[in-house]
Amino acid sequence: MKFLIIVFFTISSLMSIETSDKLFKCTEIFKARKSELLVELERIDEQRQALSALKTATEELLRKKQVKISQDEAKVQKKLDEVTSKENNIKQMLEKNEAALKKISEIKMDKIAQTFAKMKAASAAGILSEMDTKEASEILSSLKPKTVGKILAKMDAKKASQLTVILSK
Repeated sequence: MKFLIIVFFTISSLMSIETSDKLFKCTEIFKARKSELLVELERIDEQRQALSALKTATEELLRKKQVKISQDEAKVQKKLDEVTSKENNIKQMLEKNEAALKKISEIKMDKIAQTFAKMKAASAAGILSEMDTKEASEILSSLKPKTVGKILAKMDAKKASQLTVILSK
C-alpha cells in the first residue's frame, strides 16, 4: 500500500509538474497577448485622439465658413437694399420727369392751339395740310369745334376727311 501511495504521489507530482508547466506556458502566452493588446489599445487610442482632433478642426472650419457665409449674405442683402433704394429713387425721379414733360407738352400744345386759334382759317388749313396727320389731329383736337370747322372747310377734302376720321375716334 505504501508503494501505491508513493506511486500515487509520484504520479500526482509528475502531473502537477506537467500542469504547472502548462500553466506557466499559458501565463506566458497571456502575458505576451496582453502586451500585444496594450499596444493595439494604445494605437486605437491614438487614432481616436487624431479623429477627435480632426473632428474638432473640421467643426471649427465649418463654423468659420458659416460665419463668413453669414457675413457675405449680409453684405449681399445690404447691396440689394441699396440697389432697391436707388431703383425706387430713379422710378420716382422718372415719374416726376414724365409728369413735368407731360405738363410741358400740355403747355406747348395750349400755346400752339392759341396760335392756330388766332390765325385765319385759310392760313391754319395750309399749315395743317402740310403736317403729319397725327400731329395735325392733336392740334385740331385742342381747338374749339367752331374753329376746327372753319379750318377743315379751307383744307383739301382728302386731308380734311382723314383728319375728321381721326378726330372722331
